[in-house]
Amino acid sequence: MAIIDLTEDQLAGYAPVREEPPDFDAFWQETLEAVRPVPLDPVLAPVQTALAFVDVFDVTFSGWAGDRIKGWFLVPKHVAAPMPCVVEYIGYNCGRATPYQWLNAPAAGFATLVVDNRGQGSYLPGDTPDVMPEPTGPSGNGYLTRGVAGPHGHYYRRLMTDAVRAVEVARAQSVVDPTRIAVCGGSQGGGLALAVGGLVGDLAAVAAQAPFLCYYRRASQATDSDPYFEITRYLRTNPDRVEQTFRTLSYFDAVNHAARITAPTLVTVPLMDDMCPPSTTMAAYVHCASDKELRVWPYGDHAGGETHSVGVLLDFLTKRLGA
Repeated sequence: MAIIDLTEDQLAGYAPVREEPPDFDAFWQETLEAVRPVPLDPVLAPVQTALAFVDVFDVTFSGWAGDRIKGWFLVPKHVAAPMPCVVEYIGYNCGRATPYQWLNAPAAGFATLVVDNRGQGSYLPGDTPDVMPEPTGPSGNGYLTRGVAGPHGHYYRRLMTDAVRAVEVARAQSVVDPTRIAVCGGSQGGGLALAVGGLVGDLAAVAAQAPFLCYYRRASQATDSDPYFEITRYLRTNPDRVEQTFRTLSYFDAVNHAARITAPTLVTVPLMDDMCPPSTTMAAYVHCASDKELRVWPYGDHAGGETHSVGVLLDFLTKRLGA
């Protein structure tokens, strides 16, 4: 894959304009207030594994509309409590899979809460259904246009609310230091981390690697790869819904959420990423309002720095959370 978007020199002077609805903050205040009365009711059940240095718990908690969300909670043994915690969000159409997928942060001494994606699980298996409490209206394949007729019924309203609630679950654990919580993820997980970073004001760190869910209009015009091509495909057959579609998506644009982040933030941008074009991920970095770090992978595709990505992430988390 060659560079299909902007070069590193072009990105250095990049100044994209955000598409933000005037009631963005009011919408999210209403959304989170609507679910606040619902008890989190976290249930943690010990899981027997072959891991000698990590305790594993099967987690269930109440997300949007009280829907029960699954996850894993991994606690490194021989680390003094209360310890820092990483809330890990997962990539597009992936689920929580097995605990063995998520050992990097525990190996570095961090408790880790892995949050399942409701309704997703084609590439890595998931365990959480999407109940869809509101009518969703016409949509295309995938999740980007599910409920796109308006923000209140859109899929990502539910998923992002689940992600916010997961931070509350992590903070409620006795082994966790509630002042040292980081949110992180790659691709869709990175977009969710940026969104939560903007919605939760007292995090210790945010890390987004090649984040998805950024700058939707530009993304739909810069790549013909899924998942963003879901938008293109939908608008090809619904040309009268272009502006309404992007207005709905603007409530879930991680670029708008990034403008509200106050925690130290890491964003990584692979320049040969055809799934999440560099100009879209860079837009989130440019508008991020906090102390921020950028890592560019000049020859990276969507996998970023390949095996080097883990080291970059853990170095950042250790610096911000402590060991």
